[in-house]
Amino acid sequence: MTSSSACRAARWTAAALLGTLALFGSAQAHDFRVGELSIDHPYATPSLPGVKTGAVYLRGIRNKGSAPDRLIGASTPVAERVELHTRQIDGDVLRMREVPAIALPAGQEVQLRHGQPQHLMLVGLKKPLKVGERFDLTLRFERAGETTVKAWVQQPRAAADDAAHKH
Repeated sequence: MTSSSACRAARWTAAALLGTLALFGSAQAHDFRVGELSIDHPYATPSLPGVKTGAVYLRGIRNKGSAPDRLIGASTPVAERVELHTRQIDGDVLRMREVPAIALPAGQEVQLRHGQPQHLMLVGLKKPLKVGERFDLTLRFERAGETTVKAWVQQPRAAADDAAHKH
């Protein structure tokens, strides 16, 4: 093989590898945009049979705009309704509380991750949520409007790590 054909082969291999990585990255990408908002990785945790509530989380909502916005509601075909929730500690008791909106300050990211105070509560689940399923979730924002995203049902990493370490 000549030096120039070896260079071409190396460039072709590098290009193919980069293309494959780009495809893998986009297949793993799970974010959505509406207006100036970027919604990163909507996911739900699996629910137990017979339990009529569930939870949806978002890795984050980034407001890339110069004006604040608010998440003011949500809906999904898998539940009768979706409530915006926050949790707070009242003495020694952890309480979930419905809130009318979740503030999204301009130029900032708000996380609604598992284990953090803010999340979306699915009320009146029509069937249990199982790992690997996906469902539509419509989010309503005060300024950006409405968008439908796909929520993936998955085991939170911390829970999966805890389960792996139990003896």
